[in-house]
Amino acid sequence: MLTKRNELFAEMDIISYFCPQLLYYTHLNYMRMKYLQKIKMMVAFLILGASVAQANDAVFFVNGSHLQPLQETDIAIKSEVLTITLKDDGFAYVEVDYQFMNNGEAKDVTMGFEASSPYNSGDEVKLNGAHPNINNFSVVMNGKALSYRNGLVFSSNDLPEEEAKAGKGKFGFVPIDFSKWKYDEENSERFYNAKTDEYANFSYAYYFDAHFNKGLNTVKHTYAYRMSFGVGKAFEVPYWLLPAMRWANHQIDDFTLRIKTDKCTKHFIIENTPFKGAPFRVTQGKGKTRELAVKDFDDSSYKVTEVVLRNGTLEWHRNNFRTDSDMEILSADQLDYLYDWGNAPVPVYHDSGVNYMTWMSWVGDFDKYFPGEGSEQKIKQFAARVQRNLPYAHRGYVFKDAKLRKFFESQWWYMPDPTWKPSADTFSKTEQDMINGTIDQ
Repeated sequence: MLTKRNELFAEMDIISYFCPQLLYYTHLNYMRMKYLQKIKMMVAFLILGASVAQANDAVFFVNGSHLQPLQETDIAIKSEVLTITLKDDGFAYVEVDYQFMNNGEAKDVTMGFEASSPYNSGDEVKLNGAHPNINNFSVVMNGKALSYRNGLVFSSNDLPEEEAKAGKGKFGFVPIDFSKWKYDEENSERFYNAKTDEYANFSYAYYFDAHFNKGLNTVKHTYAYRMSFGVGKAFEVPYWLLPAMRWANHQIDDFTLRIKTDKCTKHFIIENTPFKGAPFRVTQGKGKTRELAVKDFDDSSYKVTEVVLRNGTLEWHRNNFRTDSDMEILSADQLDYLYDWGNAPVPVYHDSGVNYMTWMSWVGDFDKYFPGEGSEQKIKQFAARVQRNLPYAHRGYVFKDAKLRKFFESQWWYMPDPTWKPSADTFSKTEQDMINGTIDQ
């Protein structure tokens, strides 16, 4: 289930001894890797993965997040529409429309936005507090653009011992005192206090002063942030829901989540834990959903919604929305490790084929797709054909070749579109390499 990255740091030094990539995977996949019970299995997987792909080094860039008050307040969130748009440029585009209710007199409230620091991204720490992987950050309140200031702060869910004992962070961010804490890029990508011999995680903070009129107030918040990726996942879009619970009503009275795909198809999963009591629905474009029961690495069970969405909108709505967990949008290739396919053939994933060669993992299931056929050479030849045609299938191309048509029709995510026609600018450079059979192995 969802866990925080900081809960795993104590385990990271142990894991790094076995495999540096697993160190990263533990650091980033905070939704999946709290327990070490199956570390040998994970190490074996990563060693095998390294033999077929060198381009799967994992990178965590940043999370999205709700706005939060930095002091106690009696202002409540009346409604919110959160829209996350996914594109093929590696960014998630966020637009949040809030309605806040102030039942008291007009007042000023300092609001904040917290974005976790990157890991393994190659980005230099920005001491001015502007996150290197967030673009076009803006807040408009009651029709007026608000100015903001930045700073580096301790991660709100992982305060250093001294600050935690002092009761800091209950409301408001805790700025980093650079006279005591120094950034340790070489060893940890965290801040280090030599006096207390303590490491601390940090976040980038955005502050702005908001004047709330009596009654209803509107806030529109927009930004773009870079998607993360990692071992076994082509993309990851984490979003923190919990900060919204810090407003006076500790809920969102009327909450709508919309996930859009703009001029692209995306295949992903969302853990259902924060989204109880209502289904996800495709309201625009072409898409479909299904619910799957999965098992985590600690053998705990939970449910996810699998989604394939082409130029469309996925929507979830709930009144009186409360949650005790955050959200992640994860590429569907995570199902390779979370879902037990039993005797069914393992699916292939477009994004895996684009980003790293885990598409080879299903080759051993060739006989399940075409029983009784094929030598190892024929299997490899057909695997290569599948990879070359993944970009076409991803967009709904209707195959004339009977064997390819039968294969892709067996894939749940495949949505035929007889009207789709490729053009010169249809495919990315990597997809062109896939089609030409020149992608790095």
